[in-house]
Amino acid sequence: QVQLVESGGGSVQAGGSLRLSCAASGRTFSNYGMGWFRQAPGKDREFVAAINWNGGTTYYADSVKGRFTIFRDNAKKMVSLQMRNLKPEDTALYFCAAASGSYYYINAIQYNSWGQGTQVTVSS
Repeated sequence: QVQLVESGGGSVQAGGSLRLSCAASGRTFSNYGMGWFRQAPGKDREFVAAINWNGGTTYYADSVKGRFTIFRDNAKKMVSLQMRNLKPEDTALYFCAAASGSYYYINAIQYNSWGQGTQVTVSS
């Protein structure tokens, strides 16, 4: 497994931007599909974005498509989530996750390593 540490969360006004980063350590990073999930208070954890092993394929939840971009740097063992035009409904604890395999994955059960999360708060 890999160990994951997120950073970059914070508070921003609606329409603003944030970039989340996730640093991985441990096993070969390129062996993993990576994803971002989020969980708002009182709600289930939901899928946000995923990327395959080399960054060539990405997939987004409809709610963030066109506003968020996921990308990775295998040499630095990092995956990032650029978030633009943030909305109050984007407020949540954001988690980075790693799934063993080459593809992108959209179900939380497919991921076997998780970070501790970083808080994003968007005010109106």
